[in-house]
Amino acid sequence: MHLSQPQPRNCSSAVVLLFAFSIPGAQALECKWGAIEALRNVSELPLQWTTGWESCAQGQGCQETVILMVNGPLVNVVLTKGCTEHRTGPGLSVISYTHVCRHRDLCNDLSSSCPSSVCPAPTPPVLGTLQCPVCFSRYNCPEKPSQQFCPVGQTHCYNGVLKLRGGGITSNLRIQGCLPKPGCDLLNGTQKIGPIAVSENCNPKSDTLTCNRGVMLQMGRKLAQDPVEWTSSTNQMCDPEEVCQETLMLIDVGHRSLLMGSKGCSKAGAQNSQAVSLHSRPPGVLVASYVRVCSSDLCNNAGSSSVLLTSLPKPAAPAPGGLQCPACVQFLGSCSQSSDLVTCPSGVTHCYDGNIAVNGGGLTATLSIQGCMAPASKYLLNHTQNVGIFSVRENFEDDNKEQTRVSPSGVARATYLLWVMGMGLFLALWNGGLYPVC
Repeated sequence: MHLSQPQPRNCSSAVVLLFAFSIPGAQALECKWGAIEALRNVSELPLQWTTGWESCAQGQGCQETVILMVNGPLVNVVLTKGCTEHRTGPGLSVISYTHVCRHRDLCNDLSSSCPSSVCPAPTPPVLGTLQCPVCFSRYNCPEKPSQQFCPVGQTHCYNGVLKLRGGGITSNLRIQGCLPKPGCDLLNGTQKIGPIAVSENCNPKSDTLTCNRGVMLQMGRKLAQDPVEWTSSTNQMCDPEEVCQETLMLIDVGHRSLLMGSKGCSKAGAQNSQAVSLHSRPPGVLVASYVRVCSSDLCNNAGSSSVLLTSLPKPAAPAPGGLQCPACVQFLGSCSQSSDLVTCPSGVTHCYDGNIAVNGGGLTATLSIQGCMAPASKYLLNHTQNVGIFSVRENFEDDNKEQTRVSPSGVARATYLLWVMGMGLFLALWNGGLYPVC
């Protein structure tokens, strides 16, 4: 392969991934072929390449890829041309188009889902005698899907799940159709198309579930008393051996509460189980959770937080004690010296000041918490490491710093954390399911 400098032309990027059931058979193609990696000066761009050629396997197409890595005045150029890795028709086919650009704003302006250079031809193929089920679905295929006659040369029926991850896409696509050979090889080994990672699974014994999916977050008053809506507008098809889950976690410091929840798929553990747990109970900070794991389609369908609240204890209002503590729960940021003071119930002996790091189920954050602490209690979670889909880790000041100091006025202030873990917040927004912060 030879590199030279041509007349300037724009480089460009978008990704289009197309699936087709049958396009006409074609002669084996000859494609330009070559690959080179070269370190050049940026001033030499753009470069022109000339190549040799190769004969492709039956049904393959031609591809070319350019990768430019710029570091100051230097550029590393990776160029490749050759036959495609994707499968083409007749039968099931995969066609992708990738276009990357930096020459102007909004340059990734592909306005059609099927660029003319890669659209499958509309001419129907010659049909043979083999019949296969035909299905494209983000959910489960019907038990009795429609049948199609396969093109001549197709000898086997394909039944698999194609996973797409990346570039804002998270999808499990159930596919049934015709292929010219047995096996789980629709992608011909392809693992990446543009920013999208692709993989397939054709385990005939796997029975994938469809689950409701979404993330909920609410902060406000009386969330420990008044139920709020907990629904999701999207769902997902799980990986083989996964089950459906829904998890709610409530933290209540008295005058303020935080409620977060997740619905989706989960690695199979205890199936068809449901539990409400009181990790920390009054008097003091209340931490409670609801976890359900189930193994039927869309079974994670709780509609409100009442599934948790109806199981919480409802003690009579306690008599006030003589201790005051800062009370705060923060989802983003940390509690501060200006936190509201609350009068703790009788019997409370110390204040709590700490953090709970939460990760999983589409939610990653560090919760900052202050409040009254029940007698003889030191931890809110009592060393629990998992609450349903959430991985949790509790952190607070060491024993020496955590001891309460009571002033002559009877006001106890736990010393404040000098560091905050995970100030950043990431929410995996799963197309509806994030509730506004109150």
